[in-house]
Amino acid sequence: MKGLSTFLAIVLMMALQPIAAQTTEELQAMKDEKAAELAELKGELAELTGKVDALKGEVAGLTDQLTPYPRWDTGLLGNVGLNFSTFNDWLLRDQPNTSAVNIGFSSTGFANADFEKAFWRNSLSLTLGWLKFDNRDNPDDNDDFQVSADAFNITSLYGYKLSDKLAISTLGEYRTSILDGRFNNPGYLDLGVGATWTPIKDLVVVVHPLNYNFVFSDAEFDYKSSLGAKIVADYTRQLTKNIAWKSNLSAFASYEGSDLSNWTWVNGLSTAVKGIGIGLDIGLRNNKQEALAAEKTDNPLQTYWILGLSYAISAK
Repeated sequence: MKGLSTFLAIVLMMALQPIAAQTTEELQAMKDEKAAELAELKGELAELTGKVDALKGEVAGLTDQLTPYPRWDTGLLGNVGLNFSTFNDWLLRDQPNTSAVNIGFSSTGFANADFEKAFWRNSLSLTLGWLKFDNRDNPDDNDDFQVSADAFNITSLYGYKLSDKLAISTLGEYRTSILDGRFNNPGYLDLGVGATWTPIKDLVVVVHPLNYNFVFSDAEFDYKSSLGAKIVADYTRQLTKNIAWKSNLSAFASYEGSDLSNWTWVNGLSTAVKGIGIGLDIGLRNNKQEALAAEKTDNPLQTYWILGLSYAISAK
């Protein structure tokens, strides 16, 4: 009986082998047919993609021709930070009964015009901050609001286009503080000429080798004006959906030495959705004359940051 079972199994395997071989041949033929069909469709897709790209370029060109000059782009963006704290009988502190309020505000407005042969870019930024600290156990402490941040900046850049990426330009930039009687004390005015490079849409680089840095002050310290080079780099980028980054570097390199040079770098990150979100502003600054006026033996890096509610309004 066992021998009969073995014999039947061998006969069955021999009978199925041609069927398996036939099935493999059919599958291979189907694969070759589908591969040929796929290659043909890929070729058609590449041709259609080329036509789509060409049509997009034509539409963009027609849109550019239909859009009149000058083309204005205006907007307002900023950040408001608020922080409140109160401690009552908090014995781990040397001052167990305190109240504190920290208010920070930053805002930037811009109005940029694009002409057929020129451009005009204007911006105004303001950063203010106040701090109030009250030690309720000390009736003699100063519990008034005190200024913790104060910066005002206005810039105007005009350029004549030599090409889509390069222009001859002139720049005027004014920086000062406005609170506590510090307006124009000191104040910095840069006026210069040179070139502006826009390698990509989101980046503007200004290089002005002929620039005069006027410094105004009523302080006892003898601020000095000087001739030098002005470099400005402004970058604005939508990193991902609802996350935007703006960075601005403004530097003056005096031809009379590093003691008369200065630079300011401000970065802003916003997560605005429909104009409202969370924002972070970080400012860095270095100015040897300001350090000497403050009787500093070194030249410390000046910094500020504001974390709070951000807002953005734009129009074209």
